[in-house]
Amino acid sequence: MEHVGNHTLRKTLGYWFYKVTMDIAMLQGFLLHLHPSVILRYFGITEEETNNVLKSFSVFQAT
Repeated sequence: MEHVGNHTLRKTLGYWFYKVTMDIAMLQGFLLHLHPSVILRYFGITEEETNNVLKSFSVFQAT
């Protein structure tokens, strides 16, 4: 792949890691970013998108 560099792979891995796990703290450690807001901006995760996830989150799940 000629047009794929290390940065592209790093960004793709980080994006999908966040989408699957929603673990910003762990991702922050992996990528050595100083603040979570930098990571969200880096991946284009908007506050609206984050709020939508929180709206559907429940500690109590029907079984």
